[in-house]
Amino acid sequence: MADQRLRSPLGRAIGLGSAKEGVGHWWAQRVSAVALILLGLWFAASLVALAGADRAAVAAWLHHPLPAILAILMLVAVFYHAALGLQVVIEDYVHSEWLKLSSLVAMRLISIALAVAGIFAVLRLAFGG
Repeated sequence: MADQRLRSPLGRAIGLGSAKEGVGHWWAQRVSAVALILLGLWFAASLVALAGADRAAVAAWLHHPLPAILAILMLVAVFYHAALGLQVVIEDYVHSEWLKLSSLVAMRLISIALAVAGIFAVLRLAFGG
């Protein structure tokens, strides 16, 4: 085995991990951001159209499949994108391994719980609850 002092920086770095391991996370953030732009425009237009409407009018609007499906997709995209962003913040700024791991687990569980609660609310309104 060659002496480490004689190897180039690239030679010393080879085998220490893939430079590509963050690509999937990066793409997921970008795709969810594009989805949020499109769904956010739809949501903003819907809010303008429903301005001043009461609960019954919103429930009647959500009885149609397309608004209910788009609302659920919006919730999924919001909480997925938020979890991806918070993961990066936790990984970058929490240095204690046990605290990092517990923070990541707690953040994921809270994100999932909030997404499920939002989806439940949409479904309840959509199916006349």
